Amino acid sequence: MLQNYDWPGNVRELQNVIERAVILCETPALYVDDTWFRREADSSAQQPIPLNAAVNTSEREMIERALSESADRVGGPKGAAAKLGLPRQTLESKIKILGINKFCFRRPGRRL
Repeated sequence: MLQNYDWPGNVRELQNVIERAVILCETPALYVDDTWFRREADSSAQQPIPLNAAVNTSEREMIERALSESADRVGGPKGAAAKLGLPRQTLESKIKILGINKFCFRRPGRRL
């Protein structure tokens, strides 16, 4: 079993398996459990999303929801910035960086 394993962790991984076998050994012969070997990640497992992408997606959804609730109004006491607890200028910056069209949340009949 030890010879057939690929040993991606090289000597350190081999050393850990041998040490574990010695520590857990209750007989004169060493026993190595195949569950001690590292397994390749399941190829069907979902790929991780980088933190920045997840944060940007979440941030975009929150901003769009706030703009929708405030009918595209960014500033003021009932604006999206107040709903999000941000200064108006900060929200305007985030809208620009994320490429959000704030005017698509305007209610019909509201003027510029």
